[in-house]
Amino acid sequence: MIIPLLFIVICKTDYISKEAMSTETKEKLKKWPNDLMPVLICAMSIPLAMFMWVGNVTFLKLAGGSEYEDNSAIAPTRWLFSTFAPLALMVYALRKKSVNKSGAILGLLVAITTSIASHAFFASLVLFFFTSSKATKFRSNLKRKFEDDFKEGGQRNWVQVLCNGGMATQLSLLYLLDCGSGERPINFSQFYRSSWLGIAILGSFACCNGDTWASELGSVLSKKDPYLITTRRRVPKGTNGGVSIIGLVVSFLGGLAVGIGYYLTILYTVDIKTLNTSPSQWPIVLFGGIAGLLGSVIDSILGATLQYSGIDENGKIVDKPNRNVRHISGIGILDNHSVNLISSILTAVIIPMLAIHCWPEI
Repeated sequence: MIIPLLFIVICKTDYISKEAMSTETKEKLKKWPNDLMPVLICAMSIPLAMFMWVGNVTFLKLAGGSEYEDNSAIAPTRWLFSTFAPLALMVYALRKKSVNKSGAILGLLVAITTSIASHAFFASLVLFFFTSSKATKFRSNLKRKFEDDFKEGGQRNWVQVLCNGGMATQLSLLYLLDCGSGERPINFSQFYRSSWLGIAILGSFACCNGDTWASELGSVLSKKDPYLITTRRRVPKGTNGGVSIIGLVVSFLGGLAVGIGYYLTILYTVDIKTLNTSPSQWPIVLFGGIAGLLGSVIDSILGATLQYSGIDENGKIVDKPNRNVRHISGIGILDNHSVNLISSILTAVIIPMLAIHCWPEI
């Protein structure tokens, strides 16, 4: 729990500028308690996951070994690539204003961790980053009309990076500790733990990408107002929990894009002998699409019930009640960041459980 709290102190400059207590600063300080929610969720989940991992590894050692005998050495070339490629990615993101400084710092840590663990994880992150950034900027002039918290270019801060990449980073660390560094095919019979973690990380990134595509593309591609997922009544565009046919389709395609990146990386980095003795890897693409759709649906259900949506006198959707705001749906227990994080966690847990029972055999 110390690391997330230290990061809050480091990134506090995003909330308090040199112009002490300006109007903008006061507004950001009001949101500070809500921004703490995803940090606290991560702070609680990481020690729990580490405890379970220690118990699992201890049991395996006592039982007589592990699936992985060569999981300690990391090649110098991997260290080199896993440092410079993420650094180049974050420099590019800063220049394109896709992230701010705090988002770039945390994003760099996420990218390095995933790349060292497996280049397939890093490829999933890269696909998510580029495609979601393009989706966020798509027809931004239309989104400005109904989004109260609209940001030009969709610049992401550290909280958003944490919510979208926190679960995948945690699982990548567990992969490193348990399975070592390197790419492995999805093969539940021979490499159960690396396959489970790999599909979970794929599911986490696919969930975030599918949800981003659904909200950013679905809202401007659909001509009609969406349906609230819990009541099926029409609600204004931008309402949390609002879904449309187009939104659901693009959420599947968003997950599919992440799955393609993961699949191609496995295809070209795993040696032929290992691939030939493993089941077909093409379902990776399909499960990426399923994770994108599932994550979007989970996000919508949480958004419609536990996230407040209202419309102000200017016709914009807001996430807090006020005197001049008409309530549409939900209660203000979670904010958008917390909903994204919880959705990625649930998807990362559900998708491997589905894959175990559905994956083809050799």
